Amino acid sequence: MTIGDVAARSGVAVSALRYYEAEGLVSCERTAGGARRFPRSVLRRLAFIRAAQNVGLSLPEIRAALATLPEGRTPTARDWARLSETWRARLDEQIAALVQLRDGLSACIGCGCLSLSRCALSNPGDTAAAHGPGARWLSPALRRVPPTSNSGRSRGASRPAGVGAPGRKEGP
Repeated sequence: MTIGDVAARSGVAVSALRYYEAEGLVSCERTAGGARRFPRSVLRRLAFIRAAQNVGLSLPEIRAALATLPEGRTPTARDWARLSETWRARLDEQIAALVQLRDGLSACIGCGCLSLSRCALSNPGDTAAAHGPGARWLSPALRRVPPTSNSGRSRGASRPAGVGAPGRKEGP
């Protein structure tokens, strides 16, 4: 499949496909003219990458998971199930954190989340500021920040918009 075909079928931007290739998440063959040709199995890998990003996995975590797949054959449903099973605890943590957030919204949408000095309900005197910056009383699962390090990336490589950000859609 051409890169345009893969982009159209998967909903992943061409720039993201190039980035994923550079990061070793997907691979392709090159024609004599240098054009990329992807195997059809890349569509499953891209669906896995999207699902993993939605769970909150970073690209290095996704790369490590994909590295456990068998070489030389298309991964089976059992292979994908084995990989996704490791996400169960992470998803359970995120679900519990979202329920806690939902239940707390009716009391005060900002209570302690950003160490607001004016919040007399849950953060009088800005006591949360002593515990560090950011959303101190928001569940850690909801304030997890994707890694910003460039480790493992080639010099000058840039990340296309939406790549690696959970819940963001690549493409048009």
